[in-house]
Amino acid sequence: MRLRVALDTKGSTLCPFVERFTQPEALVYTDEYDSYNPLKRARVTVCHGTKEWAREEDGDGWYETHTNSDEGMWVGLCNFLRPFRGVPKRYLYGYVAIYEFHVNLKAISPPFIAALVRPHSFST
Repeated sequence: MRLRVALDTKGSTLCPFVERFTQPEALVYTDEYDSYNPLKRARVTVCHGTKEWAREEDGDGWYETHTNSDEGMWVGLCNFLRPFRGVPKRYLYGYVAIYEFHVNLKAISPPFIAALVRPHSFST
């Protein structure tokens, strides 16, 4: 997962990020937000404006089209930030980076601890 703080939600901001971190053949699931229209990826949408949250495409009982994973990730970020009771905008990118790292890191390992401590070590 890749997260970044964006200055705005225009297509000229969002689409290059999505394209940078996805393969050209990726199928991207989004809501109907117009900023994704210029995206140079195959795209399937759900229309929250019409109360559509997921779509079952082929009659097998599984809802193939949804944005639950992405929306759940943003809820997770909000829950992560809640104990801080407000984060100054100029530091938000750092908190988001910590959350991204937390989600992507599956286990705390000796190499992780070494990488974390190394920049703070003092040489004598």
